[in-house]
Amino acid sequence: MTPPRRRRRSPAPPPEPPPPAGAEGGRQKNPERLYVVAGAGEDGARAAVDLVTLIVAHAEPPPSASPEQAALLRLCSAPLSAAELSAYLSLPFSAITVLITELLAAELVQARAPIVRRAVPDRSLLEAVMHGLQRL
Repeated sequence: MTPPRRRRRSPAPPPEPPPPAGAEGGRQKNPERLYVVAGAGEDGARAAVDLVTLIVAHAEPPPSASPEQAALLRLCSAPLSAAELSAYLSLPFSAITVLITELLAAELVQARAPIVRRAVPDRSLLEAVMHGLQRL
């Protein structure tokens, strides 16, 4: 009885690399794209915008606005924080601050500080509530 002959296998082709992130319709993130979105800026100055600064649009997007600026203006018909805008537009906060600065300079949006509530309520108010509850 003769042993079976072994066949040599040809090496398997290497697996194909995964498609880039932008190929499935998702936004591809790279430094060049963010630079184009944010622009160089004339003097490099930015408005004092915090994560909780509320942005409100005053007008509709002008025809000369970039797609990101137009989207930001449409979103800001009601007050939104800069952090929310960053999340909705899928842009980093640094790019959002540049866009907001440009729109503030063009007077298309208004930035305002959020309404800050007092950290500790007034002692007399707490005592009045306590006495009212004790009377019940």
